[in-house]
Amino acid sequence: MAPDESKLDDIKPHSGGTEPDYRFTLANERTFLAWLRTALGLLAGGVAVHQLVPSPAAASAVLAGLCVVLAAVLAATAYPRWRRVQIAMRAGEPLPRSRMILVLTGGLLTLIVAAAVLLVVS
Repeated sequence: MAPDESKLDDIKPHSGGTEPDYRFTLANERTFLAWLRTALGLLAGGVAVHQLVPSPAAASAVLAGLCVVLAAVLAATAYPRWRRVQIAMRAGEPLPRSRMILVLTGGLLTLIVAAAVLLVVS
């Protein structure tokens, strides 16, 4: 185990290390809430597509399913990301990279292409 990893193991999001500037802590919290709002919006979009797009039924179900899956992935990864960033700030370490930006971009591109196909087909 590298020395930095053992240092990070002793730090919790609300204790250990150095107390970060409250502005950075609040910014991290706002980012966490933004991920949750995005997930909620995708979930609402999935429900709306399922209820309001009548045909073809299989295509709208796929589009709704993609929205719901992407929403679940975002919601499931929001807290671990917040926690990693909070611990890194307390440890004075560089902020961890997030693959979720790439996942969200790819997921939204997939949704857009699926919606375009649905428009052409119907």
